[in-house]
Amino acid sequence: MSAHFRTPEDYELFLYTLTERFPSVRRSTLALVRRGASLARVAGELYFDDGFRLMVRERLLFDRLPLTLDWYSYEAWQGEAKLYWYDPQPHPDNPFLQSTHPHHQHVPPNLKHNRIPALTRKPFLIARLAHPTIRRVTSGSN
Repeated sequence: MSAHFRTPEDYELFLYTLTERFPSVRRSTLALVRRGASLARVAGELYFDDGFRLMVRERLLFDRLPLTLDWYSYEAWQGEAKLYWYDPQPHPDNPFLQSTHPHHQHVPPNLKHNRIPALTRKPFLIARLAHPTIRRVTSGSN
């Protein structure tokens, strides 16, 4: 995670001000729910213009600071069509993905098996997706 998010409170502030930070985010249902003294989950969706939305699932650990993004899934949708997704499932046998191991993006065609290295830090990802031109490019390549 970014040094900007040292504590759960830092990350909550970021999540709950996304519509102010990124005007193209029209609506957010993201919620951070603490699950004990050192674990939290983030779930919800970011809604952009033209029917585009980003589904977000994250597991955060903060037993030591700065907090750590332990697991995530980001899915990009246009209406009812899943365009692509990001996840950290390791694929150590794929040398093409080693530059961002284990982070990668699933892209068309054959979304499940077609993977490319990916930038997955959410502030950067949201900034990229906030621009429709970049969204279209991101759906086919990184």
